[in-house]
Amino acid sequence: MSDHFADDIIAFLPNLRRFALSLCRNANTADDLVQVTVERAFRARDQFDPTTRLDAWLFRILRNAWIDMVRRQTTQGTEIDIDDAPDARVIDGVQTVETSLMLKSARAAMQSLPDDQRDVMMLICVEELSYKEASAVLGVPVGTVMSRLSRARIAVAKKLGINSDPARSSGE
Repeated sequence: MSDHFADDIIAFLPNLRRFALSLCRNANTADDLVQVTVERAFRARDQFDPTTRLDAWLFRILRNAWIDMVRRQTTQGTEIDIDDAPDARVIDGVQTVETSLMLKSARAAMQSLPDDQRDVMMLICVEELSYKEASAVLGVPVGTVMSRLSRARIAVAKKLGINSDPARSSGE
């Protein structure tokens, strides 16, 4: 085990928060989820296998913490969308507006995906885990990860108006 376990975990805090936001869609809840994840990781640090990726282990802890949190919730308080934060967006010129609109469209397209597809897309496309690592985090076979990711990519492309089926040559 690395003597720098805390430093290693701190390096992954932005990634953990991003994944937490994709799960719960609320900044305060995401922060709570990251805190629970770090606490659990420190308590279970003796169980971490240093031959594996720390980020994949942390993502699994975070996902399990989210599942626990959802199961415990009997009532849900008021949630504020991250886009409603007044200081979250700065619009400065045409490029910034276009980029903001594209990101908003992409975020909306991803958020409209079923949870299983969105989770796979976040872990592989955003957090850059391998199919095998995402499979371990989610507890599903690699083939399931691949098919969910394929369906997610096609759905997002369709929602963004991207032609995901290029014209094929007839061979003539």
